Amino acid sequence: MSEFNNVTVIKEANIYFDGKVSSRTIRFEDGSEKTLGFMLPGEYSFNTAAPELMEILAGDLEVLLPGSKHWQDVKGGESFEVPGDSKFDLKIKKPTDYCCSFLK
Repeated sequence: MSEFNNVTVIKEANIYFDGKVSSRTIRFEDGSEKTLGFMLPGEYSFNTAAPELMEILAGDLEVLLPGSKHWQDVKGGESFEVPGDSKFDLKIKKPTDYCCSFLK
């Protein structure tokens, strides 16, 4: 899906890591939320509350998922899931555009 219809966009940006990662929250009629964001090259650690689906729209990165000892390559057009109440690490190799869906 290349666009979302009938959504509410929260205007204030979510800004992390001195502006190297930013996103905007979109809310759907059913109450579900996603964030659309952009990450500059660097290494980042994120904590999750709810499970997440990270869709990489464009870019190149490595992810270290909870419980894994091996970094996984992820490129534009690919995705990965992160369990709730966990932490995951990213190594962003090229500017990366993403969509994060909060799963229930």
